[in-house]
Amino acid sequence: MMEEKEKPRILLVEDDTNLGTVIRDFLKLKGFDIVLMNDGEKGFQSFQDNAFDCCVLDVMLPKMDGMTLAKKIRLIDHQIPILFLTARSMDEDKVAGFELGADDYITKPFNIEELVMRINVFLRRSKALDDSDTHQIFEIGDYTFDYENLNLTYKEEHKTLTQREADILRLLALKQGNVIKREDILMKIWGKDDYFAGRSLDVFLSKLRKYLKSDSRIDIQNYHSVGFRLIVRD
Repeated sequence: MMEEKEKPRILLVEDDTNLGTVIRDFLKLKGFDIVLMNDGEKGFQSFQDNAFDCCVLDVMLPKMDGMTLAKKIRLIDHQIPILFLTARSMDEDKVAGFELGADDYITKPFNIEELVMRINVFLRRSKALDDSDTHQIFEIGDYTFDYENLNLTYKEEHKTLTQREADILRLLALKQGNVIKREDILMKIWGKDDYFAGRSLDVFLSKLRKYLKSDSRIDIQNYHSVGFRLIVRD
């Protein structure tokens, strides 16, 4: 008898009882194992007590807001995908979320099929990357980048990257010295090419530049409306 495949487990934190129930029940029908919590503190406790494959968090939560919850989750796990549900449409809120390490936003009201699609993109992202080169450790100037372990090392200094930061840096490192098109990065990492994914990419690239600033020879060049190039000057 074949062993049943383990279902991806999703932490859903949503204080709107009706919406949370609808999302939970629909995701269950789509083959996910869902843990639903209705406030940020319960969500964080559940995250500490269980293993999850993805977190779907409302921004406006009682007891602990979604952004604070995401920040606390990121301190524990740099890799797990985090998607925000929000009624807000302000760009500043989205950028603030990306700065905290969120992977994506979906604005209410939303098509629940789109939510499923985005979760599946996160769960498949390692396959969505270009696997033609299985090399996992890169020398970037005086830095050593260990993709598999999400580790960026400069001399004796170690920085643990989020999975998304590592995914983007890996693509740049694989094409080091060559321009990689903006839309190619967006489609391989986010699975879409739209305004907010583009803004998110810009935030992550800004963070990567800061992480690499100890070696002045390294630059992530922006070719306007075309793409980006990682270079190490002689």
